Amino acid sequence: MSDRFREFLRQVGSGTHTSQGLSRSQAAEAMKLMLLQEATPAQIGAFLIAHRIRRPTGEELAGMLDAYEEIGPQLQSVDSLPMVLGCPYDGRSRTTPLAPLTALILATAGVPVILHGGQRMPTKEGIPLMEIWQGLGVNWSQLSLVQTQQAFTQLGLGLVYLPQHFPEAERLVTYRREIGKRPPLATMELMWKPYLGQATVVCGYVHPPTETLFREALQLRGVTEFMTVKGLEGSCDLPRDRTCIIGLRQPSQGTQHSIKDSTLVTEQDSHPKVDDIYFERLLLRPSDYGFEGKEVPLPSTPILIEQIQSVLAGHSSELMKAAIWNGGFYLWRSGVCPSLESGLSQAESNLTQGKVQAKLQEIQDFHR
Repeated sequence: MSDRFREFLRQVGSGTHTSQGLSRSQAAEAMKLMLLQEATPAQIGAFLIAHRIRRPTGEELAGMLDAYEEIGPQLQSVDSLPMVLGCPYDGRSRTTPLAPLTALILATAGVPVILHGGQRMPTKEGIPLMEIWQGLGVNWSQLSLVQTQQAFTQLGLGLVYLPQHFPEAERLVTYRREIGKRPPLATMELMWKPYLGQATVVCGYVHPPTETLFREALQLRGVTEFMTVKGLEGSCDLPRDRTCIIGLRQPSQGTQHSIKDSTLVTEQDSHPKVDDIYFERLLLRPSDYGFEGKEVPLPSTPILIEQIQSVLAGHSSELMKAAIWNGGFYLWRSGVCPSLESGLSQAESNLTQGKVQAKLQEIQDFHR
């Protein structure tokens, strides 16, 4: 038993009126004790459920990210500014995931992309990114971190896979199943940047208070380039059946947006722990660009792979529209395209002309 960890457990789990949040350094130490299994299973389970009930603070999440940075894997820097797409590790159960298509569209245009995640994970046990890539003939789980770095450097795409590259974090997955609830780790993972250098971090979320936690934690860690997306099932996939709510913290691009004025809302809002003049909010209506529609439901995995392959072959479908909508937006925000309209146009042309499919072929060849 760790006496030190027991003090942290007492602090966060002592009850409604007496529990206290951890400082950033305490949260980092607690996270390290869990990752290194110096805390006992009973202590880890008690901490995660107590923390779930009390809810984490931005300062605590920043500390947890500090520990991930110290112990976890990091891809080495490349010349271009990468984009890290943060999606829930417990996968998708209702709507079709778009992150693999978005990543391929970005990589085709020369924007490096980092994905991260694991295998089927509680509590949702939805389809993870890894299974989709495997269906497309790309098995990231077989690559060492060195090989993943090579793929990232040469092809502009890499996936950091917990069971292979971060076994310390993978060992904590069993606690999610046993406590039956998403622990604060699930929020922290959406902000994780397994990359040694500056990158644009994209954080998906469902509930508005989560976005505030993102902003607090990332501000404390000095992250100057990030986006928050109220996406499909908490992912960074933009919806098409409602207005897209996007938070932008990208001072390098200033306040020039080149989109229709009716879809831009500038919110230089403040919060007791967040006061950032560079944070703005976009409200994008898909109908303004002809991309409104119902979300594509999640079919069986074989049918999902067939649908993605059809998009890569350039065939028109609702999934194709969703891929263009997402790919075009992220091409614009990555700086490749000067406007959202031009981003949408480039995403469509790269898909219909077979360029994205050719990028997938390059990645498949690397994995053989």
